[in-house]
Amino acid sequence: MQEYHHDTIESRIVRAAGGGVKPNTIEPRIVRAAGGGVKPLRFILPAVLLLLCSPAPAHAYIGPGAGFALVTSFLSFVIAFFAAFTTVLTYPVRMLVKRIRRKRIPGTPRVKRVIVLGLDGLDPEICERLMSKGEMPNFQRLAERGAFRRLGTSTPAMSPVAWSTFSTGTDASGHGIYDFLARDPSTYAPVLSSSRVTARKRVMRLGPFRIPRGGGVRFLRKSTSFWKILGEYGIFSTILRVPITFPPERFNGVMLSGMCVPDLRGTMGSFTYFTEKTAASRREGPETGAGGRGPEEEKIGGFVIGLDRDGDLLRAQLPGPENPVSDGILSLPLEVRIDAARGGAEIRIASHRFFLRKGEYSPWIELPFRAAPGVTARGIARFYITRLEEPFGLYLSPIHIDPERPAMPISHPGYYSVYLAKRQGAFGTLGLAEDTWAVNEHVLDDEAFIGQAYLFHRERERMFLDALGRMRRGLTACVFDLSDRMQHMFFRYLSEEEYSDEIRAGREALYEMYREMDRLVGKTAEFADDETALIVMSDHGFKSFRWGVDINAWLASKGYLAWKDPVSGGEYLTDVDWSRTRAYALGLGGIYLNRRGRERDGIVGSGEAASLKEEISDGLLSLAAGPEENSVVSRIFNPEKDFSGPYRNEGPDLIVGLCEGYRISWNCARGVKGDAVITDNRRSWSGDHCIDPALVPGVLFTNLPCGAENPNIVDIAPSILRLFGIDPPRHMTGGDIFSERDR
Repeated sequence: MQEYHHDTIESRIVRAAGGGVKPNTIEPRIVRAAGGGVKPLRFILPAVLLLLCSPAPAHAYIGPGAGFALVTSFLSFVIAFFAAFTTVLTYPVRMLVKRIRRKRIPGTPRVKRVIVLGLDGLDPEICERLMSKGEMPNFQRLAERGAFRRLGTSTPAMSPVAWSTFSTGTDASGHGIYDFLARDPSTYAPVLSSSRVTARKRVMRLGPFRIPRGGGVRFLRKSTSFWKILGEYGIFSTILRVPITFPPERFNGVMLSGMCVPDLRGTMGSFTYFTEKTAASRREGPETGAGGRGPEEEKIGGFVIGLDRDGDLLRAQLPGPENPVSDGILSLPLEVRIDAARGGAEIRIASHRFFLRKGEYSPWIELPFRAAPGVTARGIARFYITRLEEPFGLYLSPIHIDPERPAMPISHPGYYSVYLAKRQGAFGTLGLAEDTWAVNEHVLDDEAFIGQAYLFHRERERMFLDALGRMRRGLTACVFDLSDRMQHMFFRYLSEEEYSDEIRAGREALYEMYREMDRLVGKTAEFADDETALIVMSDHGFKSFRWGVDINAWLASKGYLAWKDPVSGGEYLTDVDWSRTRAYALGLGGIYLNRRGRERDGIVGSGEAASLKEEISDGLLSLAAGPEENSVVSRIFNPEKDFSGPYRNEGPDLIVGLCEGYRISWNCARGVKGDAVITDNRRSWSGDHCIDPALVPGVLFTNLPCGAENPNIVDIAPSILRLFGIDPPRHMTGGDIFSERDR
């Protein structure tokens, strides 16, 4: 049996503190790493009270926010201190228990280390095109050393589904994630598919304050991740920003959560755009300037806040999270003094005062929202000036949870994010960090978006390469999002036939992103010796998104769905007349039957469900568009028949696989009534992958020979277990792509 020695978080904290630390000196260093100056006994009472807090309702801009339990910074310090102190104090006992309980590796490990570099959305066709031109030499060398394959994606072809399949080695019917959103059959309201926040049930009054009781955050993905299985055999893993890892799970390793970590407001990422209240806007109503809407109006993806001008001084309030201990929203005063001569403005917020030039991002700025004495929610955000001339424009990124003082668990152990922040400085924590909606709403231009996306990329690269430098044995996996976000926003430049300067610049930006991914592969490969397996992969590819398909409009036109009369214009199916609706669409391709006994107002009996699904499938497969009557729908999946896992009946009744060029329309995704079934997509978000999975495979590059000619993302987890000599559990449906007998 091969022995695995872990580079533990305890030893990392010791080294970060300077190395050579005797055990009895670790405690004060960890206290300083958790914020400094913490005297535990002084904060026990506030900690006990605040542990009773539970999540408040939170609303997102185009999907329900995960919400979160607002925890004071003091509580964060206390938790970090006691967790770290207890960890160090009990280290010998825990190691003994782990050795006793650790399973024996049944087979012979083929490698000592496995590195997984996830490049979300990297497309095989573009890779092949650039490799043939010699523009991706590191990918080419890796393919020549080992293998390059197109990697089949999940059904449906969405990041939360695909990365859950990567983690568990099973399809959606085995892990239960079918989309970003699911629906609550008792209310028809959308809910986040990967985590659930139980709202506070009781509130205790203490003078003017409320102390919520009950509730919590629950991880909804089913099945077991392969890194948790590795941990059972004593193999340590470092998991960085892999999607669908929030809230973080406990296992033998460290984790920084990825996709679906909310912002401090409890949404999936809401920006703020400050623009002044001009005289014209006060007389005539909402202006249509930089943001496209008037001050203090909610936008898709964020809010526009009006600035009051007094000469060169502008003032506003920055809205933050809901106050957990009293009514209302927490806020911070903002002051901006324009200095046109210097090409920027002086910004004052909280205790910060800094000068920012137009077109440059500020560093991370700490934003403490004080709810009550000893109760502060701390976030971080970046500022960006879009306009100096009137009307002045100031963009504020979504307010990320401060990794150094997290208001909720975003890592495992809980103090791991504190350790990372102390080691490399503040970093973004929002699951969907790159602000695509600010571009869609014309708040940020392409250049500003690219600058922001690369800032996040560099943070993650430093974190990943540092982890690789400390890796002796075990697994390190990290997923990078730059490739996915850039293609969502810039794919339009690849499909345009005309060649303007703007199109050439956008196309070059997209190709430069691919070259950047190649440079990252080169840096990663330096850590892969003969005892290391390197897997570079993407969860899906990309296609152009030119037309939107409104499944609900089609269902309504065929009499399967009925709208109220009149409609309110509300989101998320609030205008559906459920008493006359037999089927409805939710998310990015799922169709649900309004079943009697399952949905609150269900009218479809069990005896007619099969024929209704067949009828809807046949109708959608015959849907055509354009002068040449091209097909719109490529395939329809029936999970009840096409899947075999234990959760095949917990997702949609049908999954629509669209043809190339199409995607579910924005109205349909938001559950808003629309009349047209097919619409032009005019947003910057012009590339997508939520179509027939056969049309958007990902990539697989590895330094090992690959015996599988048609590998699928479901094969990655069992293949990694086999590399370590571990037999995959029965729930994993994938095969071993490195198996000798398959070559």
